[in-house]
Amino acid sequence: MNNLSDEILNTIKYAIDRKTSNCDRTYKSVIKSITKKGYMILDTTGSERTVQCCIPGLELRVGQYVWVKEPMGKLNDIHICGVAGK
Repeated sequence: MNNLSDEILNTIKYAIDRKTSNCDRTYKSVIKSITKKGYMILDTTGSERTVQCCIPGLELRVGQYVWVKEPMGKLNDIHICGVAGK
């Protein structure tokens, strides 16, 4: 009976892990610099990325903390989705 319970729990964990790996990820970052192409931020791996801000009319500054969204794990679609506190 114990093996059956463990197998059921492992199957549920596997299903949840597969579902959540394709979800949007939102995390806090900081604006390192501003270029003509957009805002330079640090992603979760520590790499610098140039991203756009999806909030119309919002002007951000260097050193400001922002919320960054990575939709469905697609690094090419990363964008700033909000302003964060420290």
